[in-house]
Amino acid sequence: MKHVINRLIVFISAILLVCPLYSQKLAVKTNLFSDVTTTINLGIEASVNDRMTVDVSGNYNPWTFSENKKLKHWIVQPEFRYWLHKGFKGHFLGAHLHGGEYNVGNIDTSLKILGTDLSIFKDNRYEGGLLGGGFTYGYAWPLSNRWSIEAALGLGYAYISYNRYDCAECGEQLGRGNYDYLGVTKLSLSIVYIIK
Repeated sequence: MKHVINRLIVFISAILLVCPLYSQKLAVKTNLFSDVTTTINLGIEASVNDRMTVDVSGNYNPWTFSENKKLKHWIVQPEFRYWLHKGFKGHFLGAHLHGGEYNVGNIDTSLKILGTDLSIFKDNRYEGGLLGGGFTYGYAWPLSNRWSIEAALGLGYAYISYNRYDCAECGEQLGRGNYDYLGVTKLSLSIVYIIK
């Protein structure tokens, strides 16, 4: 899986280098849902023409919290968007990819979010990677010439590989495996600033 993720990173880097050079509009954004989880995130979106844009978002959480709680991860998600009216305004449809790695454990909760039972992270630590893609619907509300609010929901697939350990901090490996996830693969409420 690492070679696939490395290729995804090279592909995304090429998009980030080439698209802003030729785009008519360029925007930066932050996802408020990621901000709430203390995840550092940044999105860059560049227009290809009046109705098509390329959006690349990245998330990074390097923190270990009190009592060794971990929600460490990095995820990159490129997306091609088709805007129904005009770029950066109104409804859009998209197709996205995603890849990343995670290290999660010692989280004491009984929450079930988006089909995932988070209680598995109470007594175990999971490390692994993910790779997949999906389709997105979204809407952008312009607030001014430069600022807007954007909401997006994506559904798709993720192949998730993992190693499971017997405690959040230490311990021997208890198992390894993979999981095929179908469901929500993107959820964002973003503040957008249009640079040019």
